Amino acid sequence: MNNKLITNVISQLKNNLDGNNWLDENFKKKLKTVTETNAFIRPIPEVHSIAELVAHILIWRVEGIKKLQGIKSKVTMDSPENWRTNDELKKIGWKKLKEELFNSQTALIKLLEDKSDDFLEDNDYASGYSYKYLVDGLIHHDIYHMGQIGTTLKLLNKK
Repeated sequence: MNNKLITNVISQLKNNLDGNNWLDENFKKKLKTVTETNAFIRPIPEVHSIAELVAHILIWRVEGIKKLQGIKSKVTMDSPENWRTNDELKKIGWKKLKEELFNSQTALIKLLEDKSDDFLEDNDYASGYSYKYLVDGLIHHDIYHMGQIGTTLKLLNKK
């Protein structure tokens, strides 16, 4: 079974979570200084809190996992769970949000491990959108929001 793409995707996911990558950043490194106190603070009104960003990353990972399992997605850009409020997220708690983010990583990798490159390239989750497009998008989405988490941390530490 040819798994060059799968191996690459899993490697990128692992590096973004807690490995070494070209960015010299990963989620565990970024989130290690975040506390229950500062996770829910918006440093300025126009910038999301770290908890909001993590919950946003998480919902799209969960939706991506569902799509990879052949389950139709119900979340859209306009869905309330796309950007949950800090008040909603405080009820879940920072520790739980972070744990769910890390667990989604494990679930995503476990799901991909037994797939072939053909699965990614030759199958669509929606008309014209391959599973490769989906997992590439999840990786890009993670990196984009990891950068936002870094900006939010800098602003919080400036206060």
